Amino acid sequence: MTEAMSNASTMELVPTARAEDRVSVAPNWKLVWWRFRKNRLAVVSVIVLIIFYIVVLVPAFFATYDPLETSAKLIFIPPQRIAFFRGGYFLSVPAVEGKRNPVTLRMEWTVDPEKRIGIQLFAPGYSYKVLGLFTTNIHLFGLAEPDQTERYYLIGTDRLGRDQWSRLMYATRTSMTVGLIAVFLSVILGVLLGGVSGYFGGAPDMIIQRLIEILQSLPTIPIWLAMTAALPRSWPPERVFFAITIILALIGWTTLAREVRGRFLSLREEDFVLAAELSGASRYRIIVRHMVPSFSSHIIATSTLAIPVMIISETSLSFLGLGIRPPAMSWGVLLQEAQTIQAVAQAAWLLIPGLAVIIAVLAFNLVGDGLRDAADPYSH
Repeated sequence: MTEAMSNASTMELVPTARAEDRVSVAPNWKLVWWRFRKNRLAVVSVIVLIIFYIVVLVPAFFATYDPLETSAKLIFIPPQRIAFFRGGYFLSVPAVEGKRNPVTLRMEWTVDPEKRIGIQLFAPGYSYKVLGLFTTNIHLFGLAEPDQTERYYLIGTDRLGRDQWSRLMYATRTSMTVGLIAVFLSVILGVLLGGVSGYFGGAPDMIIQRLIEILQSLPTIPIWLAMTAALPRSWPPERVFFAITIILALIGWTTLAREVRGRFLSLREEDFVLAAELSGASRYRIIVRHMVPSFSSHIIATSTLAIPVMIISETSLSFLGLGIRPPAMSWGVLLQEAQTIQAVAQAAWLLIPGLAVIIAVLAFNLVGDGLRDAADPYSH
């Protein structure tokens, strides 16, 4: 019996020993992934962000109509909710009828419960190019019967009769991209200038730190106002988009640079850095191949947490009319339609782009928190 108990104990210890061996030889990125996937909220947030960036790649596929198409007869149509197995269709929305109020002269829309508009998946619509490679007319949603003359609006229309759902899809591409590009540029500036400041010290360190202090002491909103007001009003939306990205990157690199400088000050005295110097490695190689990879997980986590800040900054600038301007579309541009109490009272669905901002920012924050917790897999 004692021998049987000993064998059982040995069997229990074998999987534990194998797990410890697996952890001891695993590369750092795999340790981070094992810790990260235990955070369910972070994993769900990654899925949400993947959906957002699929929309970024092909917004026209998810759009139902041309986002720039206007119609004075279709202003402020309320959202039409999709229902399953109604009116003989797998997917359908209720038809709406509009009448102009003789007193206020506003269009008033009422739902016709007896009439349904059939919708099908992967239906033909207006033509568009996929990633600039080929042309197609297939959309995620479309009319079940191509000869139907009715129109449907999943989240309503605005004051010019434009389809809000289609505009939201195109706005997602702009708002999600500007945050990503701005953070990419700010990370390059932060790691480069912070690394130079921490590794070399002396005069370069003093100059870079004084520059950081000056930038951090300036009030953010007036700087945005001044820099965006300097942009020519005649610039096309693409150039304005690029300029806004550069502005956000120039303002957002300082915090990461301070963190990188602190890490470099502690790492430059480590044995592996001294060994690299004694072996004749150049300073550039020491920084890029030895020092930066040692805390790359921290840089990734910090960058993920910085993206929502950039998204909110762009949305705020565009909402105030200082950032991306119509006819370009971003979440801030769409929220301009809801600037007045009258517009919100008449068409509350104009605030839906704000919900997209909340979801994206929350998802990025949860992913950033998950990466930050997973960046040190030996802490537990």
